[in-house]
Amino acid sequence: MVIPAGTSPTLLPLVLLLCWVAPSEQEPAPVQLRLVGPRGPAGEGRLEVLYQGRWGTVCDDGFDFHAATVACRQLGYTAAVTWTHSATYGQGEGPIWLDNVRCGGSEGSLAECIHNGWGTSDCHHGEDAGVVCSEQRLPGSLPQVPGLSLEEVRLKPILARAKLSMPVTEGAVEVKHNGRWRQVCDAGWTRNNSRVVCGMLGFPQEKHINTNFYRLKTLSQKNSFWVHRVRCQGAEPHLARCPTQVAPLAPGQHACPRGMHAIVSCLPSPVFQKGTGKGRSKTSPGKVSPVRLRAGTHAGEGRVEVLRHGQWGTVCDKQWDLAAASVVCRQLGYGTAKQALVGAQMGQGLQRRFACANFGEQGVSVGCWDTYRHDIDCQWIDITDVPPGSYTFQVVVNPKHEVAESDFSNNVMRCQCKYDGQRIWMHGCHTSTEGWEQRGDLERRERLANNLV
Repeated sequence: MVIPAGTSPTLLPLVLLLCWVAPSEQEPAPVQLRLVGPRGPAGEGRLEVLYQGRWGTVCDDGFDFHAATVACRQLGYTAAVTWTHSATYGQGEGPIWLDNVRCGGSEGSLAECIHNGWGTSDCHHGEDAGVVCSEQRLPGSLPQVPGLSLEEVRLKPILARAKLSMPVTEGAVEVKHNGRWRQVCDAGWTRNNSRVVCGMLGFPQEKHINTNFYRLKTLSQKNSFWVHRVRCQGAEPHLARCPTQVAPLAPGQHACPRGMHAIVSCLPSPVFQKGTGKGRSKTSPGKVSPVRLRAGTHAGEGRVEVLRHGQWGTVCDKQWDLAAASVVCRQLGYGTAKQALVGAQMGQGLQRRFACANFGEQGVSVGCWDTYRHDIDCQWIDITDVPPGSYTFQVVVNPKHEVAESDFSNNVMRCQCKYDGQRIWMHGCHTSTEGWEQRGDLERRERLANNLV
């Protein structure tokens, strides 16, 4: 094997993630709003808008009480109390969807107000707008349920075959409330809801299930329904991010008139299949995943690297958010991303270096010719995917004689090297014109080894 110098990919600032729902390709959903921020009274927080499957914020430029009134009504409240500016409820992430929003106060949706256009903004997240809405809600509106976390959502196996499955991939959705596990009604339940639940539990996708098998079983059980209705888009990282209606709806009204549990079946990826080992994905022979995680201490976390033109490189963390991280997690066979880390928190990838020490004006610049003033130059060579073993290391300078030199006798250097997976030993190095003949013979043997004629 020949490891040519100068083949290391140019790498960008890094993004990292911890995998725990990637947006499905579906028709654009109607514009929705939500309030996000430090936990406090319901009806106040940073205003966020769902557009084209992504949540983004609203800039405070031009935002006023009329805009807050429209937003609060769209969120299900009767009126606005006030509005906030300068990221009072914390800075958001992702796109800033709306800027210079100007409403008359009677619009039915924030999207009907005048604005610069979707995604057209000169703001930063330090200018995110927020609203404070009145406590009184409009009749029939669905409040958000705060405070649900990973430990408070589960699938309870009901059928005998589901009880034997580890991990549990199918069952009734339950949420924990005041120390008790409570059931979720299937009123209006959709596959988007199932997708969110599966993603929370670490599964890449949901699958269709015939709930008729469950009807008699669940109707014969004593139920304690708490969640009456959930409306997810499918891209939410948690059930708590979906508009949710909880019991009691009204005095004397049953929380689940049909009396049926919400049943979900998740499709396990190779990560969870038997015989693959914990946290190890089973890949078809000869098939290489174009995405991988490196430098993580646990399965499902690490620096994101992508394969492009046969070379592994990293991803810049600009605008990297939970939605983008979830796409990677799904692609790797996991569920929703728990965190989207930035700032190379799991280490930087290999980068080109052209000067190991101060030798004045350093020599060769990769990709162009230069006046070679010194006999010493240094740069990184990416051997991430090279298995341990013995190899021939060869460096050829000015291989096609495109740059005039007084003497081409030292343009080829060859060494024998041994690699143990962490360190490399070089020995038997020499430079001479005979390297040209050896190089041709080496390339011929390499073509034969790779079935190339």
